[in-house]
Amino acid sequence: MTSREIRDQFFEFFKEKEHRIIPSAPVVPYDDPTLLFTNAGMNQFKDVFLGKGHRDYNRAANTQKCIRVSGKHNDLEEVGRDTYHHTFFEMLGNWSLGDPAKPNEGYYKKEAITWAWELLTDIWKLPKERLWATVYRTDDESYDIWKEKTDIDPKHILRFDEKDNFWEMGETGPCGPCSEIHINIGDDYNNPKWVNAGVEECIEIWNLVFIQYNRDENGTLHDLPAKHVDTGMGFERIVAMLQNKSSNYDTDIFMPLINKISELAGFKEKGDKERVAVQVIADHIRTLTFAIADGATPGNEGRGYVLRRILRRAARFGRNLNFTEPFLYKLVDVLVDTMSDVFPEIKTNQESVKKIIRAEEVNFNVTLDRGIHQFNEIALKAINNANYKEEYIIIVRSDQRISVNTKPKVGTQYKNISDYRIENWSSEETQKYLTKKPIISGDEVFKLYDTYGFPVDLTNVMAQEKGMAIDEDRFNELMKEQKERARSSTKNKIAEAGITVESLDGFEGDTSQTTEFTGYNEISTKTKIIAIKEIDKNILLIFDKTPFYAESGGQIDDLGTLQIGDKTFDIIDVAKIENKIVHVIDNPDNIKFEIGSTVKLSVDETRRNDIIRNHSATHLMNAALRQVLGENVQQSGSYVGPDRLRFDFTHYQKLTDEELQKIEDIVNEKISEHIERIRHADTPFDEAKKMGALMFFGDKYGDKVNVIQFGDFSMEFCGGTHVNNTSDIKYFKIVSESSIASGVRRIEAVTGRGVAKYIEELENKVSELTSKIGETASEIKSIQSRISDLSSEAKYEINEDSQIAISIQTEDIAKVKQSLSKNEDADIQVVKNVITELENNISILSSKLSDLNEEKRKLEKKLSELELKSKLGGIDSIIKSPVEISGIKLFKGKVDASNMDELKSMGDELRNNMKSGIGVLISAFDEKVGIVCVVSDDLIKEKKLMAGKIVGSIAKIVGGGGGGRPHLATAGGRDVSKIDEALNETGEIIKGLLS
Repeated sequence: MTSREIRDQFFEFFKEKEHRIIPSAPVVPYDDPTLLFTNAGMNQFKDVFLGKGHRDYNRAANTQKCIRVSGKHNDLEEVGRDTYHHTFFEMLGNWSLGDPAKPNEGYYKKEAITWAWELLTDIWKLPKERLWATVYRTDDESYDIWKEKTDIDPKHILRFDEKDNFWEMGETGPCGPCSEIHINIGDDYNNPKWVNAGVEECIEIWNLVFIQYNRDENGTLHDLPAKHVDTGMGFERIVAMLQNKSSNYDTDIFMPLINKISELAGFKEKGDKERVAVQVIADHIRTLTFAIADGATPGNEGRGYVLRRILRRAARFGRNLNFTEPFLYKLVDVLVDTMSDVFPEIKTNQESVKKIIRAEEVNFNVTLDRGIHQFNEIALKAINNANYKEEYIIIVRSDQRISVNTKPKVGTQYKNISDYRIENWSSEETQKYLTKKPIISGDEVFKLYDTYGFPVDLTNVMAQEKGMAIDEDRFNELMKEQKERARSSTKNKIAEAGITVESLDGFEGDTSQTTEFTGYNEISTKTKIIAIKEIDKNILLIFDKTPFYAESGGQIDDLGTLQIGDKTFDIIDVAKIENKIVHVIDNPDNIKFEIGSTVKLSVDETRRNDIIRNHSATHLMNAALRQVLGENVQQSGSYVGPDRLRFDFTHYQKLTDEELQKIEDIVNEKISEHIERIRHADTPFDEAKKMGALMFFGDKYGDKVNVIQFGDFSMEFCGGTHVNNTSDIKYFKIVSESSIASGVRRIEAVTGRGVAKYIEELENKVSELTSKIGETASEIKSIQSRISDLSSEAKYEINEDSQIAISIQTEDIAKVKQSLSKNEDADIQVVKNVITELENNISILSSKLSDLNEEKRKLEKKLSELELKSKLGGIDSIIKSPVEISGIKLFKGKVDASNMDELKSMGDELRNNMKSGIGVLISAFDEKVGIVCVVSDDLIKEKKLMAGKIVGSIAKIVGGGGGGRPHLATAGGRDVSKIDEALNETGEIIKGLLS
């Protein structure tokens, strides 16, 4: 039977049992921010088990896409090495949802057990003598059903404790006993000791969970009013059984992938190392394809980081198959061909998935080679420091080879028996030659992670391949320290005051009362002081209510003033601690505040308006990003301040100018539509999910949440402050797009007054460029004039017109800036025209300035050549009037050089013309002395005269030093006044060298 037929038979069987066949939930659980990935079929029924939801059916069956790579279900280290562990798998399941109002439609233990036995033995004909059933140790009901209602061998019914046969959703909540079905395919299949022993010959194939209790906070079990059945069967495992394969990887589920990997790698036969690599890659590409197709993307946090780890792990195993270029993305097509009939979403998102995977591969390949080289250096050091067995001597040579030698006997030398490159050293060599596993330090592991992007589990795999271990405890310490440093770098006044999120120690007054936030509806209010803490020149106050927003969700806190009597104080910081909003008051005169006093709090309205414009624009941009780039875009960070907004999001490549313009246009279109903001305050969490509000993985939500909605375009969970109408944003302008990490992009943008400031910056840029063009044109004229003095060449004609015609008048630009800064409507199209016109002018002027600078550079080079030529003509007199020193011609003199390069050129010219002799030229430039000495080849050979020795001796006279090659050497000095003395002493220096 094919895997497709097996899956279809499962569906048909439960259809006949009146089950509804439902689609798989996405592997990315967007409605459950507590969960990284869907890891069981029951995830989509969690609300039913918790009594918070219901379905219009009581019996269901499906195949659920699952990913297990973290927590208690982390099988990552086993994947590819054994026959049956996977990071991605299908879970066939059937459920009775136990609605008390429809008891006749549900079922419980008897049906679940007998139907499972019927499907396995009557339909699929699995050998009964190889099947085992396990039950919870006190679950007599299930035990009796197995014994009396099936024909399983009674000796094959075993009892186990909580670890193996009691299912719990969490520390509290729904739970119950379970009954597992195992199959033993080994020779010793009648022996109970192999059940739950963790051996490949005897594995669990189906788990039947009976949810009948609710565990309270004290650990006490209470009967549930409705009982549920939740079953899960590993599809890959049952296919292996029915296709009579000893490994899941040998089934028709995996073979198309394995064949493609083998084809790409160009081999037919595989050793153990290659077999593991192929199986790891085949498994991991399934996880990547399904997760990305469902909207996840590789990144640096949460599920994104898990995917990045998996992809990098697969890429590293690809090196074991000699893949040096991106290859994983080529496997996506195979999955689409074999699985899109069941999971059409992978075909719908096929090209997007391939692009994302390929981009990640390209990025990682840049550092993978350097990282592997660094790891090999670390491994060599570990081997060098290791203790080797008594009969061997291990030497790590300078050429990075490992020399293994036998220990010499008395009177003999040691004998080399093997040489290894570190790449070829494996766990076998470690076991053979070393006394114990070398340990790679946590500091080295952290460096590989921090510098080269190597996840710790990837380093661990590489270490295991060489028979080494890593100090994971130390690595975790360093990770914790890094996080602490990141946290400490953002300390504010409140942190400096010694107050933490866990404590309000040191406050006088009532710190038990929750602060009422009134800032959604007002920016000023009268309130009472309920708690005080003094610290230096600041005082920290808590009020019974406040309009001040404390930093949260990317939106920074409000600033403003406190007024008491006729005195006004600045509020310089705000933070939320334990549902209390703490205000930091600048109190330079140490004025005393009293608990119970009434004060007036006023938020800086202009600043607040700037912030809310940027916050609402962030929501609109998020929706526009998903519309333009696809639903797989996920927010990974944000900043909402008065000056700008910053939005970090997952995406695999740089956005094109067209994409950025489209995003900007969509947001401005929504601004022009005057969409009213709707705030769904204190909405029950489940109701908000049903509304379709966008939530963010890792955020913690209470039972009730706030939802911000702008028409049918944007709806997000959000507790921040926002505009009342999109038109209040006035205009949205993207000012930059960049990469901040692999797979994470950042957009910065401005709105309202920020756009007015941006336009002003564009105007200043136009003025600056215009001025620079004029200055550069004048400089070119001056250079051309100097060239004319030295040459008869024609003058270079330049266009002095640096003014570009601007179609929009200055007064119109001023009006636009005013409409953006004041409480006036801004005309979106007019604003866009102004910005476009100014940006175009900057582009034209920048191009013109670039052309002029290039022309200036060419003319400066031409001028330098002419000046040098003129100066070279000045050494004619030196060449014509040498002096003789012991029969050797000495050509010496002062010259006018601008720098050392020019002086060396003169030295070359002198050497070319003097035939035989010594040349010494000295010049002053930049208030220093420059010296060049040249010696002809015959004197170097016959008299052993070296330019370096000569110039070094001369340089001492002017307070310097130098050296160089035998035929040309240079030196410098500080004392310009001794140039003549140095020239006069040159002859004596040469005489001294000849003697």
